[in-house]
Amino acid sequence: MNRKLSRIKRNIPLYIMLIIPMVYILLFKYVPMLGTVVAFKKYNIFKGIIASDWVGFKHFKEAFAAREFRLAIRNTLILNIGGLIINFPFPIVTAILLSEMRYKKVKKITETILYIPHFLSMVVIAGIMYQVFGPRGIVNGLFGRTGASAIPFMTNEISWRLIYWGSGVWSGLGYGMIIYLAAIAGINTELYDAAYIDGAGRWKRIWHVTLPQMRPTIVTMTVMNVGKILSIGFERPYLLSNVAVKNASSVISTYVYSVGLQAGRYDFAAAVGVFQSVVCVCMVLIANKVARKLGEEGIM
Repeated sequence: MNRKLSRIKRNIPLYIMLIIPMVYILLFKYVPMLGTVVAFKKYNIFKGIIASDWVGFKHFKEAFAAREFRLAIRNTLILNIGGLIINFPFPIVTAILLSEMRYKKVKKITETILYIPHFLSMVVIAGIMYQVFGPRGIVNGLFGRTGASAIPFMTNEISWRLIYWGSGVWSGLGYGMIIYLAAIAGINTELYDAAYIDGAGRWKRIWHVTLPQMRPTIVTMTVMNVGKILSIGFERPYLLSNVAVKNASSVISTYVYSVGLQAGRYDFAAAVGVFQSVVCVCMVLIANKVARKLGEEGIM
């Protein structure tokens, strides 16, 4: 008992420092969760959350019956699954290639160039996409000089999705690259020495040493991304969207914005948000269980 008390007294500064993040998490993460009760009420802004009438699962039933909601779910799944498949290999391959570079200055410059888009605002990225692929963008301008007709990149659903995924690869490559570079930096160099002594060349060392040692990080990142399969940001689909591709760009986040904020149906939008959160949690648990079944540690 005395040993525990002395240990607590010795770590008092650490406990005091822990108070600030704990208060932040409680106030801004857990307390707002009480507002999810709005999803089960007919919310009246004048009555408030507590005094508003209960309606049970009425908003959930209405959501599943709405064509726009089903369309938003379909588009969210298409964009997220496509993005997961397309984005998956680029950070891994880039990190491996950079780790194999011998010139440190070139490596640092390349890392910086690839990481810069991560700090760009999505408004800037969307503007760049329109400047490059818009009707009067750079690509169509080059086509015009050669006498070819303009291609409607931003108004065709297929090409719009490709641009959406491509912008995601460009803006997210640097962040994923840094994570995998950190995983590579933690690999024991003796494994490479042993593989070199056994006659393994560079590519065989990558295949038999680097990739197996990166596997826990790859699995963890995959589980986290699968958990966000029904969660999608608001900025990129909203800023890249236009009337011509509404059937491809309407996702859950933009649907919640149009129904919740523009139409003022906060209770209905809350129900959609609760459904989205429950599905995301279930996907994380399922993906984590599959990872553990395959012999990996997972995230919990």
